[in-house]
Amino acid sequence: MKTTFLKRYPSAPALKTVAAPLLVFIAITFCCGKAFADTGKPANPFGLVYQGAITENRTDQVNIRSLTYQLNGLEIAANIYTPANFNPDKKYPAVVVAHPNGGVKEQVAGLYAQQLAQQGYITITADAAYQGASGGQPRNVDKPANRIEDIHGMADFITQYAAVDVDRLGLLGICGGGGYSLSAAQTDKRFKAVATLSLFNSGQVRRNGFMDSQLDTIQTRLQQATEARAQEAAGGESLYAGDANMTDQQIAALPFEMYRQGYEYYWRTHAHPNSTFKYTMSSLLDLMRWDARDQIELINQPLLMIAGSKADSLYMTEDAFAKATGTKDKQLFKIPNASHIETYWKPEYVKQAMDKLATFYDQHVK
Repeated sequence: MKTTFLKRYPSAPALKTVAAPLLVFIAITFCCGKAFADTGKPANPFGLVYQGAITENRTDQVNIRSLTYQLNGLEIAANIYTPANFNPDKKYPAVVVAHPNGGVKEQVAGLYAQQLAQQGYITITADAAYQGASGGQPRNVDKPANRIEDIHGMADFITQYAAVDVDRLGLLGICGGGGYSLSAAQTDKRFKAVATLSLFNSGQVRRNGFMDSQLDTIQTRLQQATEARAQEAAGGESLYAGDANMTDQQIAALPFEMYRQGYEYYWRTHAHPNSTFKYTMSSLLDLMRWDARDQIELINQPLLMIAGSKADSLYMTEDAFAKATGTKDKQLFKIPNASHIETYWKPEYVKQAMDKLATFYDQHVK
């Protein structure tokens, strides 16, 4: 099936038009299309792009193993991190890590997976189906059911992995992966503790726009998504939302800090060629009727939600936290002065998040 970019949306120079918030929102699915060389950093042999990433496997340090497994007929690309001095004859607790929208396992998900392995956990993070290095056609389908199934699939795989204690499994979802983790944990009780970092409720924002900025265009966008699906079903080209190639000046003019910093993170400082901000327009049929808060009261496991105190996405974490009434053990931790994207990479904020996560998982998983 051929693919083409959706042309119904304004080009980057038109960002100040009435339609701008929609393009801004769609584009910032947090990703990039740039090669490693554009970052000015040497290529990591494992493809990792975060600070302090593993560059070689040594027996006395955290190790990484890249592998693939099958999930519903698709090949899923994953990285597994094992603690220093890993002994396959021992039993270890494990944590599944779900990456942000448009992100890949080599970015922030890998950073937190590696640091959790440093705390003694076996961790897994995998590219979502139809995205990154994982299989699936057409490329960059972005449907909640797929992302939730990805999380169940990571749990399936890691609980069969040598040395993993199946009764000590935790879940961490970052950004969009946080919203999908809330859904997965509602019914998958293999997860003994659930944490989110900088939650992004993909359905809420795809439907309403960031900070409810697109309430007046919901039906128009649903009609566009409907037409895109009909075109695919008839054997036509797949239409894509989120196509943009912005200059530094255009990035600086974006109305929300999360978007400005997101472009810098995914396009500049932590770029990865498998990370892309486009997704099929037909995905909106599924995204716009889904919400991370739906049936959130089914979560009865211990819950930790972390977000930056200055994040303009904080409202999504606070709202979901308030509605998570089914658990008797829940914590909301706001990292002082941190924005959404800064929790992905800024050492002082990553450390604070990791300190909370380590204590949380040590208490409920380890």
